[in-house]
Amino acid sequence: MDAFRKQLDALMGANRNGDVLEVKRNYWDRDVCRLYLTGLCPHDLFQLTKMDLGPCSKVHSLQLRKEYEEAKANGKDNYDRDLEDCLEKHIVECDRKIQRALKRLEDDDAGAATAIAVSEVTKSPEALEYTKQIKEKLKAAEYLDLEGRGDDKIRIMEVVHELQAKRADKQAMSLLEAFNKDRALMPQPLANPPPLAPLPTLVTLPPDARTQEMITEKLKKAEELGELGMVDEAQKAMEEAEALKKLGARQEAVTDPAKLLAPEVRIADQKLRVCDICGAFLSIYDSDRRLADHFGGKLHLGYMQIREKLVDLRVRLQFTF
Repeated sequence: MDAFRKQLDALMGANRNGDVLEVKRNYWDRDVCRLYLTGLCPHDLFQLTKMDLGPCSKVHSLQLRKEYEEAKANGKDNYDRDLEDCLEKHIVECDRKIQRALKRLEDDDAGAATAIAVSEVTKSPEALEYTKQIKEKLKAAEYLDLEGRGDDKIRIMEVVHELQAKRADKQAMSLLEAFNKDRALMPQPLANPPPLAPLPTLVTLPPDARTQEMITEKLKKAEELGELGMVDEAQKAMEEAEALKKLGARQEAVTDPAKLLAPEVRIADQKLRVCDICGAFLSIYDSDRRLADHFGGKLHLGYMQIREKLVDLRVRLQFTF
């Protein structure tokens, strides 16, 4: 609900209902989000994902963004460095997560873990063309946003989502091909694997010495009572002796030591790889549909957008400062 309210505030202003005193703000005010002014607030990227940052605590306003863009064009203000610092922190943390994931897989999988260079593996001509079109459409959507043409922006974003889905399918097929090559290099299961060791055989062993002593005493007592004609008491002593026999009986597993020495062949059910864009785990046995869902997911797209924006910012700042 808070995130939805923030979106309405950005589109229509905080006083959209006319029920509060309008506060005149300037884009340079401390409670205005500089990241939003420069075009990318991370709080807007990962909503409803495990990396959800929650709603931004600062003001998002299209009008203030427009005023900032005009001032920036006139050389008055430039908050690109603020955005660069923020995005760099997110990428550093993501890269640390990737390294931790790789270390974990190396420990669990005998050093077989690798970080899949998704940015390289998925650079097919079709995927690159989709990326180019997506960037152009997003730029157009940003312009429509600043002009307050919300309906036109919605239509543009629908096209963006279609292009992203098509790109995800192409990327999935490229990665699937890379995974197939990866699988071909892996150790394969033996054609005639050795038989599994049989289940242990349970054998019943006699009671321990103390229990056996109690049983002997009960049997002797039953015999003495029988000689005295005390049939009921003798019968009870016999039943107690039988109960002790059952209670004291032990079962132990007996296996053939030679069979336990049979070689063990273990092929992991899942061979995991780490996406070098967002740090997600991918299995080389994933289907193309599963991989497409990954490439089209909010988390992957969010980190992809951050990385691309960071590259653009660094190039721009190189010629600005």
